[in-house]
Amino acid sequence: MSATGKLEMIAVGKSFKGAEINHVLEDIHLDISPGQFVTIIGPSGCGKSTLLKIIAGLDNDYEGAVLLNEAEAGGPSRDKGFIFQEHRLFPWLTVEQNIAADQSLRGSEVRRKVNEMIELVRLNGFEKAYPKQLSGGMSQRVAIARALMRSPQVLLLDEPFGALDAFTRMHMQDALLDIWRTNRTTMLLVTHDLDEAVFLSEKVIVMDARPGRVKRIIPNDLPYPRTRHGAGFQELRSQVLRVLEQTEEPDESWTI
Repeated sequence: MSATGKLEMIAVGKSFKGAEINHVLEDIHLDISPGQFVTIIGPSGCGKSTLLKIIAGLDNDYEGAVLLNEAEAGGPSRDKGFIFQEHRLFPWLTVEQNIAADQSLRGSEVRRKVNEMIELVRLNGFEKAYPKQLSGGMSQRVAIARALMRSPQVLLLDEPFGALDAFTRMHMQDALLDIWRTNRTTMLLVTHDLDEAVFLSEKVIVMDARPGRVKRIIPNDLPYPRTRHGAGFQELRSQVLRVLEQTEEPDESWTI
């Protein structure tokens, strides 16, 4: 497991000020170990995406502290990759150019790393293709490769498969697990899909809404590779669903 990628949130809160103060996040405490795969699930409006943006450094107006490897995480950096629901590829660039982004493919080291990323996300043969020639799942693979190109210590994923059809979504979940097992990058994925949360992660963070708080942290000890139809999977899925549907006080056991 990687020695870097430890992520901590200490008393993180977020409010929007208007005619009334809207408390979006309140007293978020999380401790994510290096190399862990963690999912966040909760009702719409509970601040899941806002929390990811704070961690990524895209929103610096918040209370509390966010630490990466015990130092202030700060603004956007190469240490934190971010994957949006939309792939956001440059339509005028090829797959390999999108992955390289601001780095020239003429450099031997950049070329080697791009080739490595293409192999990792299994897009061999599509190096010269343009985004319009790719499926939605393939486009998201390019986006993941682009984020991993910078060797981030943490990869933040904001419902990256939400716009895909059910079959492609399952295929991409399998692909993401393959990438995680290969790289052991710390991954924090926001989803509204209960099956996705249980299938992917080692821990499921269930959030409560208005304001967004950690309601429960549920460990997921199901062995990899997982099946979506086994008794253990269905039992854990039911447990997460019960927590989502319950009205209860937030969990005090924040450390994961």
